This record gives sequence, C-alpha cells and structure tokens, in this order.
Amino acid sequence: MEILTKDFSLAAQMVKLFDDNHDLIFKSDTPEITDRRKIALEVFKRLGFPDNKDEKWRNTDLKKSLQAEYNYYFEPTFQKGIDLARIFQCNIPHLETDMISQLNGWFISENGGIKKHADGVIVGSLAVAQKEFPDLFDQHFGRYADNEKSGFVALNNAFACDGVFIYVPDNVQVKMPIQIVNIIHHDQNIFVQNHNLVILGKNSQLQLVQCDDSVDHQRSLINTVTEVFIGENASLDHYKLQNKNDVATLINSLFFHQERDSRLSTNCITLNGGIIRNENYVRMNGENCEANILGVYLVDKFQHVDNQVFVDHAFPNCQSSELFKGIVDDSARAVFNGHILVRPDAQKTNAYQNNKNILLTDKATVNSQPFLEIYADDVKCSHGATVGQLDETAMFYLRSRGISIENSRMLLMYAFAAEIINHIKIEPLKIRIDDMVKKRLRGELSVCEQCVLHCSTMEKPINFEIDLSKI
Repeated sequence: MEILTKDFSLAAQMVKLFDDNHDLIFKSDTPEITDRRKIALEVFKRLGFPDNKDEKWRNTDLKKSLQAEYNYYFEPTFQKGIDLARIFQCNIPHLETDMISQLNGWFISENGGIKKHADGVIVGSLAVAQKEFPDLFDQHFGRYADNEKSGFVALNNAFACDGVFIYVPDNVQVKMPIQIVNIIHHDQNIFVQNHNLVILGKNSQLQLVQCDDSVDHQRSLINTVTEVFIGENASLDHYKLQNKNDVATLINSLFFHQERDSRLSTNCITLNGGIIRNENYVRMNGENCEANILGVYLVDKFQHVDNQVFVDHAFPNCQSSELFKGIVDDSARAVFNGHILVRPDAQKTNAYQNNKNILLTDKATVNSQPFLEIYADDVKCSHGATVGQLDETAMFYLRSRGISIENSRMLLMYAFAAEIINHIKIEPLKIRIDDMVKKRLRGELSVCEQCVLHCSTMEKPINFEIDLSKI
C-alpha cells in the first residue's frame, strides 16, 4: 500500500509511484505492453490532471478531489478477511446474470480468476487473462483508449493492474447477461484504477451490465477505463448503473470500437454520486454501423454529473442517436457535452443528438453543449438541448384529475425519466431500475398511501387512469 498525501502534487506522486514500482506494474507484461505503459505515462506527464483551464473540463471542478489524501494499492491485500456477500448483495429479483465482482478495482474470485465456457467465452480477471491469453490481450489492450483524450485515460493505461476481461468468440450469442459489480469499500480514502477489456468477435451478441456502488461513506477517487471491441456484425447491449456516495469522485471512460455492420446500445443511469464524469467515445470503423447512446441522471443536494459523448463517423452509411435526460434539484449541477464528428468520406450519415433537462430549483444548474462537426455533404444530422421547469399545462391536467401538487410533480418527473428506462431490454433490470428511480424521485419522503409512485414490490399499488400522452 502507498499513501498519497495532500501536501504534494498528486500528479507528481503518481509519476514517482510509477517509477518506484516497475516490478509490480510490469510483472506480466510483454515488451510491447511495457512500451505502451511508458508511452502512456509520458502523455500523462504532459497532460497532467485536467483543470478548469481545459475547455472540456470548464464546468467540472476536481480541485478538492485531487487535493485529498488517498491510499493506493498495487496488490489486493485489503481483501483478506472480507466477505463480499456480507457487505453487498445485488437484490434484483429474477435477474439471472453471470456476475463478476470487483472490490476497490480488483477482481474477486474463488476459481482462479478465469472461467472458460464450453462455447469459448472467457470471463475473468484482466491480470489473469494477461498471463493466460497474452496474444489476445496484446492485440487489444490500450488500442482503443486514446491517451490523448485526458490525463486520466493516460494514467490508467500506464498503471492498469486488474479489472475485468471478457472475450466472446465469433458466432457466439451469450444467452445470460454478464454483470460487473465494482464495489468501493474501505475504512480510509482510496484511489482506484481498474481497466476493463471486452472483445466481441464477428456475428456475436452480448448483454453487459456494469454497476458502480459504494457501501460506506469514505472518500474515493475512481478512475475507470473500459475498452470494448465490437467485431463485424456483432451486437452489444450495454448498461451502466451508478449509485455512489456523496464524497465519491468517479471518472468513467468508455471506448467503443465498432467494425462494419455492428450494433451498439449503451444506457447510463446515474442515481447518486459526489462528482461523476462519464466519457463515452464511439468510433464507427466500418460501414453500416449503428449506435444508440442513452442516459438519465437524477442529482440533488450538491451532487455533480458530467456526461461527455464523442461519436466518430469515420465511414459511410452509419447511424447514431443520442438522448440524455436529467432532473436536477437543490444546488446540484449537470453538464452535457455532445460532439458528433462526420469525416469527409462518411457520406449517408444519419446522426441525432438531444439533451433535455428539468431544473427543480433556481439554484440548480445545467450546462449543455451539443455540437456537430461535419465534413461530408450528403448527411442528415440534428442536435438540440432544452433546460426548463416542469410543464405547467401537464401539471394543470394532473391537478384537474384530483392529484395533489406533490404527486403531480413526481408523476411528471417519472414520465420524463421513463423514456430512457423503457429502452432497457433486460426486463428484471428494467423493473428494478424503474423502482429505484421512483424511490429517488421521492427523495426523503416515506412511502405512504398518498404517494402515487409505489414500487412494483409494494402491495396495493395505486393506479390512475391518466392519458400519459398529456404529460
């Protein structure tokens, strides 16, 4: 364990940590991977951690997060004596998944760290996969997570010791969803850097659920990078669920690389967190690719969520659609920055981008910046952003049916968020997220007979005959 103190530059400490621990960082590397790590560190030295002078980070202030003290681990020594089943359970009724657990960024396993299924699917620890499948690892690790995107990405590429590795061979349709649960649980502040690598072969299919949870109220800085390769005519249905404590800082960088005729659907649901930044990079590296990028965020108090989306239309005849919706209460802040790049040869591109927000107080803030960069002339592209309050006409409609002001507000907020929730294709997960959103919208209110948003697990749910098209 290393202690990173607040009396020195965190960036300088990370560089020194890298130089002092080559034996731990490089221990399973091929020479090529070691070279990639060294290159990534040089990029980090140049970029450092982002601050408000960087235009992309102008509305997200990490100063307090970067000035705190943290513990940093090169080996999972903290796992000794911890019963993960006792401290955390995923209580989604009827959801059958192949669950993978991570504690403080390290893979937890009782079967040696790797499972190889009869159909050739490989699921397990990134560190173990690096040793057992070096050719596959070297072919993909660090190939899609661009160091130049931010200092956090470069730092992760340099330090990555463990995470989750998933490989789906050609022509394999994984029947059971794979669920990654990354739990932060420590009695002191902790800095976590995990790296996930997902590889889908040609004509394969996968449903993947990623969950970020906290089980205590210690401060944490989590720098996660996930690289996803989607082969020709492959399909990925991806969900990212975030429920962190109010002193957690989560930097979540997702890189999707699509080959021709592939399909991607990714849906990010943010329910809680101190500072959360989701960076989504999608590169369409062949014709006839399709990507649907969705998100909903519910933040209150002094929480902060920042969603960044970059879609690179590099080939013709591709489609992308973005829709992010947010409800911002109290003094919370939300940021959305969507960037669609259509390259000169990417004719017949169809790209759509929209960000919609509801502010519940005059202290809540949203900064939204959809952006199109188009260098082809035969395209259909559009973007939009709205920031406003609850619709007065819809409120009047509900009030005229005898519904209280508070319940009318909750119904309107729920209907607003439900558009994203309804895109969830895993039915038990959809029901559970629907419940969690309802509970989140109730805030501190207790469940009572006056509340119209009863969860599906509650007895005697109240139903109203309401024309939902009016709200």
